[in-house]
Amino acid sequence: MTFPRALALVIAGALISVAVAEPSPEQQLKVAVEQLRNGRNSEAFRAVERIVQRAPQFDLARALYVELDAARAAKPPAAAPNPRLQALVEEAQLRLSPPTVPVGSLPASLLELSEDQRYAVVVDLPRARLYVLENQKSGLKVVREHYAAMGKNGVGKQNRGDLRTPIGIYTVTGFTDNARLPDKYGAGAFPLTYPNIWDRRHGRDGSGIWLHGVPKDVTARAPRSSEGCVTMANDDLVALRPYLQSGRTPVVLADTLEWLPAATLNKQRDALLARIEAWRARWSAIDTEAYLGFYADDFVTNGLKKPAFSNYKRRVNSGKRRIDVQLAELDLMRYPGEPNLVVAQFRQDYKSDNFSVTSKKQQYWRQQKDGSWKIVLEES
Repeated sequence: MTFPRALALVIAGALISVAVAEPSPEQQLKVAVEQLRNGRNSEAFRAVERIVQRAPQFDLARALYVELDAARAAKPPAAAPNPRLQALVEEAQLRLSPPTVPVGSLPASLLELSEDQRYAVVVDLPRARLYVLENQKSGLKVVREHYAAMGKNGVGKQNRGDLRTPIGIYTVTGFTDNARLPDKYGAGAFPLTYPNIWDRRHGRDGSGIWLHGVPKDVTARAPRSSEGCVTMANDDLVALRPYLQSGRTPVVLADTLEWLPAATLNKQRDALLARIEAWRARWSAIDTEAYLGFYADDFVTNGLKKPAFSNYKRRVNSGKRRIDVQLAELDLMRYPGEPNLVVAQFRQDYKSDNFSVTSKKQQYWRQQKDGSWKIVLEES
């Protein structure tokens, strides 16, 4: 056989092997799920059966196979929808077809993180996706992405026991090891600061909203399966430990996660930072009336409404010859589920001629009808 012909046969063989290369189990399961959605249940069952035979360790495929097999064995007219099967199909869709993150875009919630705030977590609840972002010198970057489930009744927690996951911005308060928890929490739990000041203002109650794992024998989790917490595979949860700083790392639980170009976010950030700086400058200048103009008519703090707060500030400032207010470690985030609401949290250093104090402050700024941004809630 001549060399050119031998080479041609080798190339042809390679092309044939490429042409007949079998799709991955994940790709095959995506096809089977689409068949289920289109009512082609028999085809889907056969496809899932082949996947399980080929990849018996594929937990999601195996769980789906068990449910499909049980549904086939059911006697007519047991044609009622199978909730377990529906949940598995939804899980497969979300796990195998994660939302696409546009190149060069970032979560619209994260406008500014201080240099010492190394990481932030953003959860796209309806799409069952958790993102870890690192605050690098060049800007924020997604460094981890995981499937994550939410409450059985969806989002928008209002009351204790409503089985909903809250929408808002919270902070991790620590880590509780699995040795101190029931099995349902899996590898452990990161408690979150629900309810926060915004939740309390709106009468939301309940507690025990955590980011936690799942029981060891759980191989598949519907997107809506918890009692209100955000749940993850145990290995994924453990992998988060180096990224979550107790009392510091923000966790954004979003009902809608918008991704915007970094340049657009920077423009929005700069406008808000200028507004916060103007507030600080007027306070430092003891320009009390201009300073009070940064507070909305419906402002409240520690039980004081705007009129009582204004009278208090006028009385205090009238006795000052010098005030110097400096801000540091400032984080700026859009609050999910609320139109035109931004949270600013920072360290505040206050000095006057007869008093000085350093405190952590959190402000909620809302855009007014005239386009201006004003403070509606404040807590130190």
